[in-house]
Amino acid sequence: MKSSDQKPNQGDSRRDFLKKSSVITAIALTPGVAVKAAESNADERFAELFEKIPLNLTVNNKAYKTSVEPRVTLLDYLREELHLTGTKKGCDHGQCGACTVHVDGQRVNSCLSLAVMNEGKKITTIEGLANGDTLHPMQAAFIKHDGFQCGYCTPGQIMSAVACVREGHTSSRAEISEYMSGNICRCGAYPNIVDAIVEVKEGGATV
Repeated sequence: MKSSDQKPNQGDSRRDFLKKSSVITAIALTPGVAVKAAESNADERFAELFEKIPLNLTVNNKAYKTSVEPRVTLLDYLREELHLTGTKKGCDHGQCGACTVHVDGQRVNSCLSLAVMNEGKKITTIEGLANGDTLHPMQAAFIKHDGFQCGYCTPGQIMSAVACVREGHTSSRAEISEYMSGNICRCGAYPNIVDAIVEVKEGGATV
């Protein structure tokens, strides 16, 4: 072992210098390479968002075989591709419930669901509730009890109300209000909406 006052070997110093130089050079060069690689990967991922992929689903008992960009939401697919504009775009953040549809019988905020996530599933929109010219019992009850004013939130309210009854969350007006709280009515027709749901539930109609 070298004593503290012994001079270091010049060969060792040269090797240390070369090692340190190599490390410094590598560090200096790495960021640029990493950035370029990251940019290249980002470009590829960005391009993939616009490459359409096959989509098969059933909407209101009609089968659709089409292709769609991975970034397209179920809401935009229904409105822009299938022209089913009864499903409304409100907040577009899953907070107002105006875009509520049924996916395999469950209520879903379609603005938060990508179309491609619903491959092979059964979708029901407000247009699919009525039986021809015969209104769905919930639609008729909303009309009878004035469960709407401006009407913009009404499709989502009705879709959620049907699901609320199916789910069995109608034991009291308070429970109905709780399980309908994801649907906002800016006109304040909440009591009338609850009246409509109570009537359908008590009437025993198949929903």
